[in-house]
Amino acid sequence: MFREIVRKKQILSEEECISILKETKRGVLSVNGDNGYPYGMPINHYYDEETGKLYFHGGMSGHKIDAMRNDPKVSFCVYDDGTQYEGDWFLTFRSVIVFGTVEFIEDRETVYEISRRLSYKFTDDREYIEKEVSQSGPRTLMFAVTIENMQGKRVTER
Repeated sequence: MFREIVRKKQILSEEECISILKETKRGVLSVNGDNGYPYGMPINHYYDEETGKLYFHGGMSGHKIDAMRNDPKVSFCVYDDGTQYEGDWFLTFRSVIVFGTVEFIEDRETVYEISRRLSYKFTDDREYIEKEVSQSGPRTLMFAVTIENMQGKRVTER
């Protein structure tokens, strides 16, 4: 059902893909938007190793939410900052593309816990995180992507 990467030498292992998902702070989530147009937006994420799911949060309504309610199939793309090797003008970077389906998280305690985990990717200020979760948590919509396909590759920009 999903295409294979053509250049086999560039393929990343599953472990490398998971590492990139855990380390990167944001990527682009793409949904099937209005009138058949794809809709991609930058968004931060949290990868949970226990469940193997990607978690995202946002407001309770909007284009992204409407699109996912209409069609739960999404893709998500992340890439690292790249590496410039000595003597090279170009970067070599690693990217991961995930395809999966969305489920909305209804349990408020799960929403708060995942919000905390996501926040710790940006700061270790526990007081700040708890304040944000208590203030914004009741208005936060959380959704998870069950990964159906994950592919990563190493690309050189030259």
